[in-house]
Amino acid sequence: MQFGFTLKPDHTIERTLALTRQAEAAGFEYGWLFDSHVLWRDPYPLLTLMAQATSKMRLGTCVTNPATREPSVTASSLALLDELSGGRMDLGIGRGDSARRVLGKAPTSMKDLEQAVEVIRALVEGRSIEFEEATLELPWTSGHRLPVWIAGYGPVALRLTGRIADGAMLQIGDPDLVRWFASQVRASAAEAGRDPGSVKVMAAAPAHVGDRADGRERTRWFPALVSNHVVDLVNKYPREDLPPNLTQYVRQREGYDYLHHAEVGSSNASFVRDDIVDRFCVLGSVGEHIERLRALAEAGVDQFNLYLMNGQEEEQLEIYGREIIPVLRDVAAAKA
Repeated sequence: MQFGFTLKPDHTIERTLALTRQAEAAGFEYGWLFDSHVLWRDPYPLLTLMAQATSKMRLGTCVTNPATREPSVTASSLALLDELSGGRMDLGIGRGDSARRVLGKAPTSMKDLEQAVEVIRALVEGRSIEFEEATLELPWTSGHRLPVWIAGYGPVALRLTGRIADGAMLQIGDPDLVRWFASQVRASAAEAGRDPGSVKVMAAAPAHVGDRADGRERTRWFPALVSNHVVDLVNKYPREDLPPNLTQYVRQREGYDYLHHAEVGSSNASFVRDDIVDRFCVLGSVGEHIERLRALAEAGVDQFNLYLMNGQEEEQLEIYGREIIPVLRDVAAAKA
């Protein structure tokens, strides 16, 4: 199993870089940043500094979207970051949540998402492409391959991921739900004539080693964040097309204030029960973390992406690097 971490870009620049260096030294192979440019700092200057502060870690957005930046702008930024980092950039992209909604705009369409992936990937990798009646090419790009991870839970997003992406970004720490999502991604890959095992699966969720009750209060914001996407799914698909253990908990949800997005202690999370926090997040002792992460690997997870935004970040990185990553580094994801 590989390990990544995601930061919400609300730290000082100095602390962001210190956490990044500590994570690489602890064995984390991926570093990700949220991209919500109004709520927090813009990720691309920070990714530039993170690339300079590391030597092996792959870096990327978790996640950007096709609309707050025009796709050729995203491609140009990633191509330059690839040049600077020696080809260590990944693209994490979805339809858009907080970055769009704080602007009063809805998430983009799946069609726009697919087109953006095609444009960004082609331009970064040095190919020309037709986009909006123009032929585009970045003649200066060093042409590094760009791995693309698509975020989404719905049937259409999962099929798209299996058909065109290198990886699926699943914001959930529940092995049963991950297994359900991953099976659809890999079925779509097989239908497209791809090796289903070639599409990596990421489980992205908060993790906190320590007292479970304390951990719950630190991470209760996360199922509330996930609920934004679940509500979209419930409004779009028949309930029988979605697993009940994903959809039922949003029935008591009354609203969501994006100004308190991904915030520990946010009133957004008042409807989230303890059992939901326990399923969606990774909590408890070191042994309980190892047990859950083994279960995620058995469900098909290649990378666990720790949402590092629950307090005690340095301590949590140290524990993971000393007691958890060494135990699980050689655990392979199930591909059936």
